[in-house]
Parts: sequence; C-alpha cells; structure tokens
Amino acid sequence: MALFLKTLVFSLSTAQGLLAAGQAEIENHLEMGRKLLAAGQLAEALSHYHSAVENDPKNYLTYYKRATIYLAMGKFKSALPDLSKAIELKPDFLAVSLLKEGNCSRAEGLNLQRSGVLQSSPDNTEARSQLTRVTELELSMQEARTAFQRKNYMGAVGILDRAIEISPWDPEAKELRSECYLYLGNYDKAIMDLKPTTKLRNDNRAAFLKLSKLYYNLGEHEESLNQVRECLKLDQDDKNCFSHYKQVKKLSKQLETAEEHVKAHRYEDAIEKYKAAMKTEPNVEIYTSKAKGRICHCLSKNKQPREAIDICTEAHQLDPRNIFILRDRAEAYILNEELEKAVEDYQEAKEFDSENEELKEGLEKAQKLLKQSKKRDYYKILGIRRNANKQEIIKAYRKLAQQWHPDNFQSEDEKKEAEKKFIDIAAAKEVLTDPEMRQKFDSGEDPLDPENQQGGGGHQHQWPFEFNPFGTGNFHFKFHFN
Repeated sequence: MALFLKTLVFSLSTAQGLLAAGQAEIENHLEMGRKLLAAGQLAEALSHYHSAVENDPKNYLTYYKRATIYLAMGKFKSALPDLSKAIELKPDFLAVSLLKEGNCSRAEGLNLQRSGVLQSSPDNTEARSQLTRVTELELSMQEARTAFQRKNYMGAVGILDRAIEISPWDPEAKELRSECYLYLGNYDKAIMDLKPTTKLRNDNRAAFLKLSKLYYNLGEHEESLNQVRECLKLDQDDKNCFSHYKQVKKLSKQLETAEEHVKAHRYEDAIEKYKAAMKTEPNVEIYTSKAKGRICHCLSKNKQPREAIDICTEAHQLDPRNIFILRDRAEAYILNEELEKAVEDYQEAKEFDSENEELKEGLEKAQKLLKQSKKRDYYKILGIRRNANKQEIIKAYRKLAQQWHPDNFQSEDEKKEAEKKFIDIAAAKEVLTDPEMRQKFDSGEDPLDPENQQGGGGHQHQWPFEFNPFGTGNFHFKFHFN
C-alpha cells in the first residue's frame, strides 16, 4: 500500500511537471510570436502560433492570436476558421466577434459590450485586458490624427508605431502612417504600409490606385501597371483606375519597344520611341531623365558623337550620379577626339562605382588614347573622324598622298618635309584599313610603334618596309620607309 501511494504521488508530480513544462512551452511560443509580430516578421510569428495551437488545441486565445497573424498577412480565408474556433471555445469573447466582422478599431462599441461582460463577470481578466488594449488603440489613433493635422508627421509616426503593434491588422493605422511617410518623402515606407491595406479591406481600389501612382512617379512603370490592374479586377468600370491604366500602359509599351530596338541595335528606331515616351509623360521628370539617358546611349553607339554629347550632358544634369550616362558621354567624347574630357567622365563614374570592371577598362582605354594622341594619331593625320568607314579612309588617303607625294616638290627641304608627311599618311592608311590593326589602335595601342612589336603573330611590320601607296595606280613611285 505504501509503495502504491508513493508511486501515485510520483506519477501525479510527474504529470504536473509535464503540464507545467507544456504550459511554459506554449507561453514561450505566444511570447515569441508577439515579439516577431511587433517586428513585422509575420511568417516567423505564424510558425510559433502554429506550435501554440498544436500544443494547446483547446485554448481559444491561441486561435485568436494566430488569426491576427493571418489577418495581418491578408489571409482572410485562413483567419476565419481560427476566429470561429475561438468563439466556439469562448462564446463571450466579444473581441473575436467584432474582429471577425471587420470592426477592428471600433472601441466605443467594444467598450459598451465589454461593460456588459464585466458587470456579469467582474473578474474576467481577459475582458479587462482586451478592453484596455482597444481603448489604448483608439486613444493612440486620436492622438495620431491630431499630430497629423498639425503637420507633426514624425510625431504621428511614433504614435502609430504603437497603435500598429497593438492592432497590426487595422488598415486605418497603416493608411495614416503611409500618408505621414509620403509627407516625409519616404516613399518606400509609404508603399510598405499601403500594400497590406489592399488585403485588409474587401474592396480597396483607392489603395491600389494610390500605389500605382506612387510607383509611376518613382519611375517603376511595370509595377505601376500591376497595381492598377488589381484595381480593375475589382471593378473594370472604375473610371479613375481605367484612365490611369491607359496612361501607364501607353508609356510602358513605348519604353518596352524602345528597349527591344536597342537590343537589336536599331538605334534610330529606339530614339524615336524614347522621344515619344517623353511626349506621353512630360510632367514626371524621371521618365524624361531615363529617356534622355537612353537616347544618349543610342547616339553614342550609333557613332553620332556631337549629338550624343549634347543629350548626354542634359541627361547628366538630370541624373548626375548615373554611371551609364557618364560612360556613354565618355565614349562620345572619344569619338569626338575630346580625350581629356573622356578621361574625366570615366574618372567621375568610377568614383560612384569603383568596382565596375567596364568603367575600369573604359578609363584605361581613354587614358591610353590620350597618351597616344600626344604621339601619332592616324585619324588626325588623314583628317577623318574615328567612325569613318573604309571608303572614307581610302578617299582621304589618296587625296593627301597625291598632295604630299615627294615628286611634287623641287627643293630638298620641301622633299624632306613631304617625305615625313607621306610616311605618316601611308602608315595611317595601312593601320586604319586593316580591321585588326585599327582595333588595336582604337584600344590605345599603336600597332606600328616599334615599342609594341613584341613577339610573333598578328600584323608585325618591321621598319623599314617597302610600300607602294597607289598600287597599280597612275604613279610608279615606290617609297622606302626609313
């Protein structure tokens, strides 16, 4: 008998210990869920509330807490079963009933109903706790509205932080804080607050339209289009949403088509589309800035340096930290023989992104070309642009070769001067009509410079070499390079 009693006492103690441990684990999950919810880590908070429900499926509060997470995530279908279960387990838990109906912050109605509960059950701690929280929420909202009206937006944000911690599923608090962030110029946070409200209200076309306009003004036309489409899904006849949709759709199509032209190297077509986009949206500066930046790129790639420099300069003034505009203008400067300015642009771009390999290579090339230009520049010798084609090169060469042929001069001094010029003219034609040598020269290396004649392969030219500038032409003169 004594042994039986001892065993019974031990078993009861063990059971109590397990129950206590289990309750402590549930409390830990609920507390972690609350902290993660306050930090905005909804998925992590939900995981802890799942564990709390599994460990204590008869506790109405665990279902209620999990439902609040679902609501904050916009998962209404998942929240409703939890709210129904909480009411089933505790019918007098009126906060759940009101929450299920969507009356998240109607403190006055809740106060009246709570009063009845407290009259019949004055020791109902849960009722008192809920009443305190809802009352605190309403007071916070009133205080935040007052701060907002007084244009104390930072103060209002601080008050709303607490209100949202109390009721993270309440759209009114998030909408007001979003407005505050807009006035403070923090558009990212304004969007973050506004996005959940599209799910916290059954038909929130106004929020979708506002989000679309925010993204549009930030230059994110694709996301703007996504948001306004959500508005039209709720009501395809909504005039405000449809009007904005047409504008965004037109601009998006123009920009997308322009980029397709750029990828296909159809630069003239791309430029026309970017100009059309600027006409479609002349009032939002970011689209003008983007369009001019891309036109700058197209003109640079299309070997139109003067026009490129002008539009690149306009784009740079609108967006001074844009490394791609600086890169494209630098390339245009190279084409226009303004090598010092090209180096300056690459150096400025590199200050904004020192690890960019393309900028490093571009700067090295511009510096080589600048150094090279102080020695011998084959383009200048022939008096042609860097984007001259082979036919233009040969035409310039023949004209100069005829002009400076040594046989055209009588005195020894004139002949010597003509020889020097003729050598340079012939060398320029030799390099610029050979694709491989021209590419080397355009990269900052003189393929005819003895210092660069290292190793075998490629176009190796040993000096002196025999060169007939006119081939089988009218002149029978063979000139030996000395």
